[in-house]
Amino acid sequence: MVTHIILWTLNPELTEEESRNVKAGIKEGLESLAGKIPGLTDIKVTTQGRLASSNCDVMLESTFQDESALQTYAKHPLHVQVADTKVRPYTVQRVCFDYEL
Repeated sequence: MVTHIILWTLNPELTEEESRNVKAGIKEGLESLAGKIPGLTDIKVTTQGRLASSNCDVMLESTFQDESALQTYAKHPLHVQVADTKVRPYTVQRVCFDYEL
Protein backbone atom coordinates (compact mmCIF):
# COMPACT_ATOMS: atom_id res chain seq x y z
CA MET A 1 0.00 0.00 0.00
CA VAL A 2 1.09 3.55 -0.76
CA THR A 3 -0.19 6.66 1.00
CA HIS A 4 -0.23 9.95 -0.89
CA ILE A 5 -0.56 13.15 1.15
CA ILE A 6 -0.87 16.60 -0.41
CA LEU A 7 -1.06 19.91 1.43
CA TRP A 8 -2.21 23.01 -0.44
CA THR A 9 -2.18 26.69 0.40
CA LEU A 10 -4.96 28.67 -1.23
CA ASN A 11 -4.36 31.94 -3.02
CA PRO A 12 -4.42 34.61 -0.27
CA GLU A 13 -6.30 36.97 -2.61
CA LEU A 14 -9.44 34.82 -2.33
CA THR A 15 -12.18 36.25 -0.15
CA GLU A 16 -13.40 34.20 2.81
CA GLU A 17 -16.47 33.16 0.84
CA GLU A 18 -14.39 32.24 -2.22
CA SER A 19 -12.06 30.19 0.00
CA ARG A 20 -15.01 28.27 1.46
CA ASN A 21 -16.36 27.57 -2.03
CA VAL A 22 -12.95 26.51 -3.36
CA LYS A 23 -12.39 24.16 -0.41
CA ALA A 24 -15.81 22.61 -0.94
CA GLY A 25 -15.09 22.19 -4.65
CA ILE A 26 -11.72 20.55 -4.02
CA LYS A 27 -13.25 18.18 -1.47
CA GLU A 28 -16.21 17.27 -3.67
CA GLY A 29 -14.11 16.90 -6.80
CA LEU A 30 -11.35 14.74 -5.37
CA GLU A 31 -13.57 12.58 -3.16
CA SER A 32 -15.81 11.90 -6.18
CA LEU A 33 -12.90 9.95 -7.70
CA ALA A 34 -13.44 7.10 -5.21
CA GLY A 35 -14.26 3.90 -7.09
CA LYS A 36 -13.46 5.47 -10.47
CA ILE A 37 -9.68 5.09 -10.72
CA PRO A 38 -8.06 1.63 -10.67
CA GLY A 39 -5.87 1.05 -7.63
CA LEU A 40 -7.24 3.99 -5.62
CA THR A 41 -8.44 2.38 -2.39
CA ASP A 42 -9.28 5.42 -0.25
CA ILE A 43 -9.43 9.19 -0.65
CA LYS A 44 -10.24 11.91 1.87
CA VAL A 45 -9.94 15.69 1.74
CA THR A 46 -9.79 17.68 4.98
CA THR A 47 -10.76 21.35 4.88
CA GLN A 48 -12.20 22.00 8.35
CA GLY A 49 -11.04 21.62 11.92
CA ARG A 50 -7.72 23.23 11.13
CA LEU A 51 -5.85 24.52 14.18
CA ALA A 52 -4.23 27.97 14.28
CA SER A 53 -0.80 26.31 14.20
CA SER A 54 -1.46 25.00 10.68
CA ASN A 55 0.22 26.70 7.74
CA CYS A 56 -1.81 25.20 4.89
CA ASP A 57 -5.49 25.21 3.96
CA VAL A 58 -6.39 21.81 2.46
CA MET A 59 -5.11 18.26 2.96
CA LEU A 60 -5.59 15.28 0.68
CA GLU A 61 -4.87 11.81 2.05
CA SER A 62 -5.29 8.95 -0.38
CA THR A 63 -4.24 5.31 -0.45
CA PHE A 64 -3.27 3.18 -3.43
CA GLN A 65 -2.61 -0.50 -3.96
CA ASP A 66 0.96 0.24 -5.02
CA GLU A 67 3.22 2.91 -6.53
CA SER A 68 2.11 2.01 -10.04
CA ALA A 69 -1.52 2.77 -9.08
CA LEU A 70 -0.41 6.18 -7.75
CA GLN A 71 1.29 6.91 -11.07
CA THR A 72 -1.87 5.87 -12.93
CA TYR A 73 -3.95 8.20 -10.74
CA ALA A 74 -1.63 11.13 -11.42
CA LYS A 75 -2.26 10.85 -15.18
CA HIS A 76 -5.86 9.65 -15.10
CA PRO A 77 -8.16 12.04 -17.05
CA LEU A 78 -10.72 12.28 -14.22
CA HIS A 79 -8.01 13.28 -11.73
CA VAL A 80 -6.40 15.72 -14.19
CA GLN A 81 -9.79 17.36 -14.81
CA VAL A 82 -10.37 17.92 -11.08
CA ALA A 83 -6.82 19.19 -10.58
CA ASP A 84 -7.02 21.56 -13.55
CA THR A 85 -10.45 23.00 -12.70
CA LYS A 86 -10.84 22.85 -8.92
CA VAL A 87 -7.32 22.86 -7.46
CA ARG A 88 -4.55 24.44 -9.54
CA PRO A 89 -6.33 27.70 -10.39
CA TYR A 90 -6.83 28.50 -6.68
CA THR A 91 -3.68 27.27 -4.97
CA VAL A 92 -0.27 28.91 -4.63
CA GLN A 93 1.66 26.13 -2.91
CA ARG A 94 1.61 22.33 -2.97
CA VAL A 95 3.57 19.96 -0.74
CA CYS A 96 3.56 16.21 -1.34
CA PHE A 97 4.60 13.29 0.87
CA ASP A 98 4.25 9.74 -0.47
CA TYR A 99 5.18 6.67 1.51
CA GLU A 100 4.87 2.91 1.35
CA LEU A 101 3.25 0.97 4.15
